[in-house]
Amino acid sequence: MSAPNASERKACWGARDQFWKCLDAHQDQTTACEKHQRQFEAMCPAQWVKYFVKQRDFLKYKEKIQKQGYEPTEGASKL
Repeated sequence: MSAPNASERKACWGARDQFWKCLDAHQDQTTACEKHQRQFEAMCPAQWVKYFVKQRDFLKYKEKIQKQGYEPTEGASKL
């Protein structure tokens, strides 16, 4: 697959943003956002979808850590 051109990238990012906005509005309930998810997956290359999903997971985790602080699990080494 060739690299997406500028308009295809913009369409992908727009679909991603709409999907993420829907997830935020519905507390990450993917069933409520299936239409947006299908559009996101159709507009973006599969590797990008995979990357964006990991990116969202990381950003959500980072946000949680910033709000609640970090508490290691039992048995985790303390540095």
